[in-house]
Order: sequence, then C-alpha cells, then structure tokens
Amino acid sequence: MGLQMQSHGIQSMLKEGHKHLSGLDEAVLKNIDACKQLSIITRTSLGPNGMNKMVINHLDKLFVTNDAATIVNELEVQHPAAKILVLAGKAQQEEIGDGANLTISFAGELLQNAEELIRMGLHPSEIISGYTKAINKTVEILDELVENGSETMDVRNKDQVLSRIRAAVASKQFGQEDILCSLVADACIQVCPKNPANFNVDNIRVAKLLGGGLHNSTVVRGMVLKSDAVGSIKHIEKAKVAVFAGGVDSSATETKGTVLIHSAEQLENYSKTEEAKIEELIKSVADSGAKVIVSGAAVGEMALHFCERYKLMVLKISSKFELRRFCRTTGAVAMLKLSQPNPDDLGYVDSISVEEIGGVRVIIVKNEEGGNSVSTVVLRGSTDSILDDLERAVDDGVNTYKAMCRDSRIVPGAAATEIELAKRVKEFSYKETGLDQYAIAKFAESFEMVPKTLAENAGLNAMEIISSLYAEHASGNSKVGIDLEEGVCKDVSTLCVWDLYITKFFALKYAADAACTVLRVDQIIMAKPAGGPKRDQPAGMDED
Repeated sequence: MGLQMQSHGIQSMLKEGHKHLSGLDEAVLKNIDACKQLSIITRTSLGPNGMNKMVINHLDKLFVTNDAATIVNELEVQHPAAKILVLAGKAQQEEIGDGANLTISFAGELLQNAEELIRMGLHPSEIISGYTKAINKTVEILDELVENGSETMDVRNKDQVLSRIRAAVASKQFGQEDILCSLVADACIQVCPKNPANFNVDNIRVAKLLGGGLHNSTVVRGMVLKSDAVGSIKHIEKAKVAVFAGGVDSSATETKGTVLIHSAEQLENYSKTEEAKIEELIKSVADSGAKVIVSGAAVGEMALHFCERYKLMVLKISSKFELRRFCRTTGAVAMLKLSQPNPDDLGYVDSISVEEIGGVRVIIVKNEEGGNSVSTVVLRGSTDSILDDLERAVDDGVNTYKAMCRDSRIVPGAAATEIELAKRVKEFSYKETGLDQYAIAKFAESFEMVPKTLAENAGLNAMEIISSLYAEHASGNSKVGIDLEEGVCKDVSTLCVWDLYITKFFALKYAADAACTVLRVDQIIMAKPAGGPKRDQPAGMDED
C-alpha cells in the first residue's frame, strides 16, 4: 500500500474518480456558459412571435410547444448550474403559472453580462452586490409603473378580465387569443366564488377532442367525460344523482364461509337470493328519487340489468379524481358501497347526455343553476400537439386569472415596462459610487433583452426598435411599447396590451436570485458517481 504514488493537494483528500473545478475560468465561466445555453433555447420562444420547439423526452413523447416551463421540464437538464435556472422557472410556474420564459431568459442575460464584467476584472461579489441593489431599485420602480385605477377590479366583468388575460394567452397562441380569451374568461367567471381570492384553478377542466377547429370550441357549465354511458339510457334531464365510489355490484361477504348444498333446489334458491338482494338494493336507490347512478368501479351484469328495469342511467367514472370533481359539480356525496342513499347525499344535475363529438362519445354533465363549481373548456383542433398547446394557453389564462384575483394591478406590456426599467435603473447607476455601479448598469442593459428578443422573433430590426423606444421614453412617454404586427413603436394603452404586475415582479425577482446564486459558486467538486447499473427513471404519472 505504502509504495503507491502519493497524490498531492486535493487529490489526496478525495476518492479517485472525482472532478474538481475551481477558479474563475473553470468554474464560474463554465457555469455561466451552461446557463447561457439554456436561456438561448428559451429566448427564441419568448413573446407572441416566439418559435416552437420540438422536444422528444426520454419516454419518446413528442412536445411541440413554445411554453418555456414545458420545454425545460422535458429537457432533463444535467448541468448543476443550469438546473438552478430551471428551478427558478419552475418556481415561477408554481407561483403564478405564467412568465417562466421571462425568468429563465432574463437570468441568462444577467449572467452573460456578468461574464463581461468578470472579464473586465470585477470580482463576483461586487457584481452580486450591484445586482442586489439593482433588483431592489427595480421593484420600487415597478410599483410606480402600475396603471392608475387598476388596483380595484371586478373579477366578474368580462372586459376587465380580457384586458388582463390577453397578453398571457397571446404569448402562447398568437392570432387566436381573442377566441381563447373569451372562452377562458367565460369559464373563470362562471366558477368564481363569492370571495375571488379562493378561486381554485382545478375547477376549470380542459377536454381535448380531435377534429374541428378552434372556432368549434365551447365552454360547458359542468363536466365533459370522455366515455359512454353504460346502460341503454343516454339522455336524462333534471335528475337526482347517487354516487357510489366502490362500484355497483353484489359484494361478496366480508367473512369467508363454506356452504354445503344438498340438492338442486337449494342451489337454485341460493342464486335467487342473490338476485333478490341486488334487486332490493337497486330498488332502494330508485325509490330514493335518484335517476342516475355513478359508479367508481365496475358495474356488474346483474346490477346493470336491474338498473335498466328501473330506468336508471348508469355512468362509470374510473378515475377517482374525476369522481371527486363530479361530486363537486353535482353536490353529491360519494358513498362507499351500494346501499340506500340518504336524501342529503344525492346530487342534482340539469342534464346528462351522451353526445358524439368528432367521432368520440362524450358524456356532458350540465349544471346551470346551482352554485356551479366546475366548468369545462372543450377544445377542438386538428392534431394532438396543437390541442396540447392550446391546453397550455388555456392553463396560462386560468392561472393569470387566479393571480389577478389576488392582485389585479397591471403594468404596460409589449416591452414598455422593460425599457422604462432599463432607463431608470441606468440613471440610478450614475448616482452610485464604487464598483457596483458597473454591475447596476449591466443589470439595466439586461432589460433590453426583452424588446430585442420580441423584435427579433417578429423579424424586425432590433437596434432601430430599441433606440426609438429609448427616444420615446426619454421624452416622457413611459407607455410606449412595440406593436409587433406593424413593426413600429406605439402607446400600449391604445393596443390594450397589459401584463400583470405580480407576474413581472416574481419573474424578475426569481431571475435575479438565480443569477446571484450561480455567481456565488467558485468551486465545483463532484464526487465519483456511484457505481452499479444505470436504472431508468420510473415513467411519470399521467396528468390527473
């Protein structure tokens, strides 16, 4: 043992096979480079004219989308520093549900500017202190940019809702935002509770049905289930509903017992009692006034036969989440086993009907009157990937609505806010003494990424647009942004492009935090990866 070559320095401390990167060149700049690559990927899909990415994940599932949260989730980023940006994007997605792209792209831009500063000779800690001052200043300025009178809003007023959702939906589905926004707004306003702060995103369901086009999409007050009714009754109106979570079937007894049967008559009687028992159960359900039975598991043949005889409609909902939502829609209480339901446990529906949409049979459960708590957006489109993308746009709209219920303040969209922030933070940097003024100035420059990217994605000349934006803002028009369709700078209050204040606030905050976290790293020490065969990751669960 003693004759082996002794290694020196950090090698002698760690197991062989480890990696150790330290110093500016190896650790810091490599980290920054990895984050830059990630933000270059997401940057081109920022804004309404953003390009789509085609991502094929490890399960061979194809995604065609420009939703940054989906892209970075499916990419399986390996580099530890780039993972920090992915986590910042996820945090934004959890908190607001929109603006993940801005978070990741802006953090990448901050790091790229930090790299220039490091090459100039600034120490990362000075950059961090500059960035921290700058983000605090940014938050102050954002407060001043809030549109007057937008603190209070009526969340049930469709026009006010539309003006706030539009930008979020347009960034996913440009050109179709008007149709989608009115669908989302209708659905949200229908399920909005008395106290809007308690709005639950889960109450808006999306049913994706192939065929038709976006203009065939509708909003249903109630639920749309992708299955067929079990029995022969396909349509029923104004009915009471009984929900059984455990399935509608003769249950075996709890205890195991042996039955000795001596003669044929006894055998016949034995099966007759079973029939009589089931008939008695189904009759008791029918007598309680219920016209519809919803089962959470299998429906037995014999039970179905008696249901038909008593003219009961039978539905089967196998997913227990869907079953819970169904109970929420109808106000029913799910019972564990087949028994006579209490009148209080029954739910009520206006109509349940089986319709055929685009070759798929769906059950439409409508509940127009009561305190309706679930509504469904039925999306139609020509391919699965288009439908998935439409669903993401609807999700963004719904999440924006939820954020809006919490805080309805709005700031000018279309890069107007960013340019104003860039201008003000730049002015702030001139007042600072010390080395962090350079970092603050770079932070201000990073805001230019938004108008630059929006212009580039729309195929406009970015330099001209940014300089004319600066000129407009310098003369005091703080609401001038880019009109992407005409390629000129316009006042966004006439274009009606608004972004939620809370989305911007969290996106910039998370981005600055992530950038500072990456800059704080000066060494990377990776232990030798554990041996053993590589296990595949378990397949992900489905959405519900």
